[in-house]
Amino acid sequence: MSTETTPIVSVVMGSDSDYPVMEEALALLKKFGVPCEAILASAHRSPDRTNRFCADAENRGIRIVIAGAGAAAHLAGVIASQTTLPVIGVPIDSSPLKGLDALLSMVQMPGGVPVATMALGKAGAKNAALFAIRILAMTDVSLKAKLEEYIDEMARDLEERQKTLGK
Repeated sequence: MSTETTPIVSVVMGSDSDYPVMEEALALLKKFGVPCEAILASAHRSPDRTNRFCADAENRGIRIVIAGAGAAAHLAGVIASQTTLPVIGVPIDSSPLKGLDALLSMVQMPGGVPVATMALGKAGAKNAALFAIRILAMTDVSLKAKLEEYIDEMARDLEERQKTLGK
């Protein structure tokens, strides 16, 4: 996949304040050689921009959208309502409710408008990237091999940590 330059995964966030969380997804996608882009589009503050993104995404070659937002967090649902692309939601813990509002707004989507919702914060952003990679790896043997190596590396790392536990 590293030979492609046109983004196939779009990481959309409702605000630039979400970037410190969503950069986890961008970094992991880049590590795997998945062409990606970062987009600012708010369901509430820039609905026209969000609508244009949705209308153009598939024609631009986007295959998966990762959408991160906090507070009311309607971004992932709005995108999912306007495209047939898979949408992976990352709730950001940026509100006085510590992200519970964002989590519930993503995970409680009405039937017919699916959003695959990850955990709150950086772990969710990382898992969103890995979920996107798993989807793409279904038809990309090179990416599947990188994913298998990544999983094996996590297991080896755990074994090494076990050796030093309690010393």
